[in-house]
Amino acid sequence: MEIPAETHRDGDLTLTRWRPADRAALTAAVGGSLDHLRPFLIWVAGGYTDAEAAEFLALTAKRWESGESCEYAVRAGPDLAGGIGVMTRDGGVEIGYWLARGFVGRGLITRAVRLLTAEAFRLGAGYVEIKHDERNVRSGAVPARFGFTKVRTEPAEKPLAPSCTGTNQVWRLVRTPCSVPAAP
Repeated sequence: MEIPAETHRDGDLTLTRWRPADRAALTAAVGGSLDHLRPFLIWVAGGYTDAEAAEFLALTAKRWESGESCEYAVRAGPDLAGGIGVMTRDGGVEIGYWLARGFVGRGLITRAVRLLTAEAFRLGAGYVEIKHDERNVRSGAVPARFGFTKVRTEPAEKPLAPSCTGTNQVWRLVRTPCSVPAAP
């Protein structure tokens, strides 16, 4: 399989493969958004330290090299705005994402999902899925904008973040000649 691009751009939005040099910015972005992220992301339930950022960055490098996933820093201009990852699944991929508080509502994740969906299909994925807790309406709005189809609900992996119900909505876009989503 072809190696995915390490950088994607759309205007002021840049997705870059995570690097060890991103550690301080990642720690600051997550640490400054704990109250915003904690309701739906279990990995920040107890806070977020510099050591956890270093561990995450080492893990992303390992997963990139193994082909398990490709994870990117989401940048708005020079600022670290969040993260997005493409995880390999049987016959397709799953995309997951988060944004720091000050970057919500600017269309960054919508644009990032469009870029990575196009890349996944270019590399031969048969489908792209996005999963989110049924209470996380903002996350569900992204696949809905692009014409993904809500295909099922499923139990979420435990432990759960504080606001999660334990039921995930699963959205899917299947690869066809015309399946790359248009900009909303």
